[in-house]
Amino acid sequence: MGNRVARDDYEWVYTDQPHADRRKEILAKYPEIKSLMGPDPRIKWIVCMMLLVQFLAFYLVKDLDWKWVLFWTYAFGSCINHSMTLAIHEISHNTAFGNNRAMWNRWFAIFANLPIGLPYSAFFKRYHLDHHRYLGGDGIDVDIPTAFEGWFFCTRFRKFVWIILQPLFYAVRPLCINPKPVSRLEIINLAVQVAFDAGLYYLWGIKPLVYMLAGSMLGMGLHPISGHFIAEHYMFLKGHETYSYYGSLNLLTFNVGYHNEHHDFPSIPGRRLPQVKKIAAEYYDDLPHYTSWVKVLYDFIMDDTLSPYSRVKRKLKGEIKQE
Repeated sequence: MGNRVARDDYEWVYTDQPHADRRKEILAKYPEIKSLMGPDPRIKWIVCMMLLVQFLAFYLVKDLDWKWVLFWTYAFGSCINHSMTLAIHEISHNTAFGNNRAMWNRWFAIFANLPIGLPYSAFFKRYHLDHHRYLGGDGIDVDIPTAFEGWFFCTRFRKFVWIILQPLFYAVRPLCINPKPVSRLEIINLAVQVAFDAGLYYLWGIKPLVYMLAGSMLGMGLHPISGHFIAEHYMFLKGHETYSYYGSLNLLTFNVGYHNEHHDFPSIPGRRLPQVKKIAAEYYDDLPHYTSWVKVLYDFIMDDTLSPYSRVKRKLKGEIKQE
């Protein structure tokens, strides 16, 4: 448990990210993929259904013993809340209402944020598009751990703790790497969320509030679904910086596991990404991929060659346009 990881720096590269070139090549060969782009009308209804399920859960847990509140928080609430963060990820690409109604997507994301308990959607949107545009970009892509994380979380036990604390690092990291002025939408997101949390406490007490907030934190920490945080871009194999996951948990996560396909075509909703893989199979079948997020978490902790430093990073050139 005390073995130190061999890495002491990121994997610095001097090439551009692979997704833009692959996208051009695939579209030249399979122009029909363009028909998969555009909004997915199902997202709105799925999100509304998930909200109703969580509102019902808030009501049901208010009279439970604390042991059952905590049990259902991890077994059920954490899954729904993590799934809702990935719905917000989908909406951040304007897949709910389309690019022509961009603000409708922003407002709907704030609505989807309600059962998560923490103001997340407006903040996430601003940084996530930078992650796509400047994947691995030094000082821009806040998906990459800080140098402190890479240096300190360098043993199996510390990596285990780091995974538990992932929600904290995802919240604080942007402020350390690439702080941005607070936007109007972020203030609105915060005000709406605080009002909702206060109203929930006023109506049904502390237990639904704990169920909601703890569910969000646990669901994005040591949880099977949170394996996607590690699976997406941590360099398990040298030379590969994005990995897909083809497994059953995609059903709960809007197909976020199809991550090479998503970075190649971020304007295609998750529901249609399996069609991208099917049409352009020769581009994806031979890429390394996963079938278990639980195994990804286990391997990341136990493999002494892997750490938060196991990320491809690049110095950006030319003009940088951020959200």
